[in-house]
Amino acid sequence: MNPEGIFWQIATIAIPMILAIVFHEVAHGWVARALGDPTAAEQKRLSLNPLRHVDPFGTIILPGLLKLSGAPVFGWAKPVPVDFNRLRNPRWGMVAVAAAGPVTNFILAAFAAIALGLLVRATDFAAEPGLGVLFFADNLRNFLIVNLFLGAFNLLPIPPFDGSRIVMGILPAPLARGYARMEPFGLIIVFGFLVILPYFMPELRLVERLIGPPVQWLGEHLAGLAGLIAGPEPQ
Repeated sequence: MNPEGIFWQIATIAIPMILAIVFHEVAHGWVARALGDPTAAEQKRLSLNPLRHVDPFGTIILPGLLKLSGAPVFGWAKPVPVDFNRLRNPRWGMVAVAAAGPVTNFILAAFAAIALGLLVRATDFAAEPGLGVLFFADNLRNFLIVNLFLGAFNLLPIPPFDGSRIVMGILPAPLARGYARMEPFGLIIVFGFLVILPYFMPELRLVERLIGPPVQWLGEHLAGLAGLIAGPEPQ
């Protein structure tokens, strides 16, 4: 496999993407079960098998069409089922369950930074790194980036993202009910936010301005963590 080839690029992006999405979704179910709702476990969705979480349209067809059209690429996995009414504390339990996905992504990004640092420390720079080392390094690097973007993106307070659930749990009940009325129109809002507005008003750079700063800040700190673990560069 050629590090410059298309198959290399697909493999080193697809593997991190699938892992990040699967852990994100399963984290919702794990926290829900811990807080009293076993729905995901009952439906056998607390599995790390990617096939259980693939939504044919949201995970494959839509991202592919957007990529081919040159539009911003987004998609979704099949949501892990959560019955908020079965949680011991439905309101704050909803906040914890929603936050579990993005928090898991940020933790995984930190693990990727640590693993990159350890890989650099263990690499013999006197010899040319083999394809296995390069493949592992590219996967770790993309895993870090994908998890940062996935975590930050899902914190946007737009239904059906996790950020909207967090907002609904924090708002006073009357405001939360009003906010919840947006949910049936969530996908339309997301499509307009990510595709329509950038197409007609690219100068707004909405996604870049909202997601870019926190991702850059976290990325710089995780790069520093990786460098600290890797140790000083060989002379």
